[in-house]
Amino acid sequence: MDIQFEKAELMKKLEETNDVSIIEAIKNIFKSEKKDFWEELSEEQKETINESMLQFENGEFMSFEDFIKPYL
Repeated sequence: MDIQFEKAELMKKLEETNDVSIIEAIKNIFKSEKKDFWEELSEEQKETINESMLQFENGEFMSFEDFIKPYL
């Protein structure tokens, strides 16, 4: 696939269309690509992640091997 050719073909089709729904759909595709996953998280999820990061930075964690030992 020649990406430059494909892009040129899409631009031609976009220039030729007057269908607002197609233009909106393309805009939505580009908007969805730029979403930051952080913005889609709930406040509770964000707080949990921030708390976990602080615990990690303070050395409050254990390796997976140490965690799993009692269960083996």
